[in-house]
Amino acid sequence: MVDTARVLTVQNVTRRFGGLVAVNNLSFDVKRNEVMGIIGPNGSGKTTMINLISGALGINEGSISLNGRYISTIPSFRINQRGVARTFQLVRILPSLSLIENCMAGMVFGHQRLWGDRARHEAAKLLERVGLDANANAPVGSLTYIDQKRLELARALASKPEVLLLDEWLAGLNPTELQDGIDLIHSLRDDGLTIILVEHVMDAIRSLCDRCIVMASGTKIAEGVPEDVLAEPEVIKVYLGEDI
Repeated sequence: MVDTARVLTVQNVTRRFGGLVAVNNLSFDVKRNEVMGIIGPNGSGKTTMINLISGALGINEGSISLNGRYISTIPSFRINQRGVARTFQLVRILPSLSLIENCMAGMVFGHQRLWGDRARHEAAKLLERVGLDANANAPVGSLTYIDQKRLELARALASKPEVLLLDEWLAGLNPTELQDGIDLIHSLRDDGLTIILVEHVMDAIRSLCDRCIVMASGTKIAEGVPEDVLAEPEVIKVYLGEDI
């Protein structure tokens, strides 16, 4: 059940790269325990928006707030400590560390910091949570692509976030892996997480998202429940590139 309280507010946010406006006056709210999708064609500004929320990029105009407190003017590690964690479109893990050490790294620097034996114990539970408990001490180089994604997710969860940002976490998976990934995200939402999901897999958007926004050329062109949004003529036009 979605809590009607707003946990994240994006208000009139703009980000420019020289003469290119990557995000243009974008506003939306995310409710507590909601799964919000951000969809749109390549180059529409979706990942830039995730980077702005997480603090990897700064905004030029507007504001972003978490639980009523502005986060758009603080560095990314402070945003993480306030309760926002993320995965990346291109998987980013620490190759010189074992799986359990990768997961522990998220605890040392995250929202609820843990150290030593307690961190190792909690990391082991998280690896089990994402299906990697049998390989806790294995080197990262031994992982398959889906398991690298699982590890990055475990490290994000290790900081005990309130808001989890998933940037195309389901991309590149085969049908069995995709269903496993959808089930895992469902279970994270059931655990109380608020999730913002950037995704091209429409079956996942329909299955997972309470609401979604559609971006095109940095601008929001639609917002609502997936079934309604994906049926809008402007959204179909953006995806198909033709009039209907």
